Amino acid sequence: MLQGVEDVNHASARNVIERCFGVLKMRFEILRTCFYYPMRTQCRIVTACCLIYNLIKREMVMNPVELEYTAWEQATVYVVPPDDYIDTIEPTTQWIKMRDNLATTMYNHWLPHGLAAE
Repeated sequence: MLQGVEDVNHASARNVIERCFGVLKMRFEILRTCFYYPMRTQCRIVTACCLIYNLIKREMVMNPVELEYTAWEQATVYVVPPDDYIDTIEPTTQWIKMRDNLATTMYNHWLPHGLAAE
């Protein structure tokens, strides 16, 4: 079980990821509903939305969807007191080992199946 700093680091990273998906879902309606497409198509839809969003972000000086999401987020999310802000995230040996083991396991599983599936 996670404890202390690791728990806070994990929660902070999760909040950033959830915010990114929230902004994407506000911009692209297809991401707000259940997918009834094959898994490969679903992955491509999410990737395409991310690419389009990055293009929009690069070309637009001010992104109204992001401003709208920020306003919604500030109105609905608990505000963390300034003393509880996280300034840095330090990697830990435990998480590095877990990440590396997961990546190795996924790669070893992909090796015999990967090229045939693509």
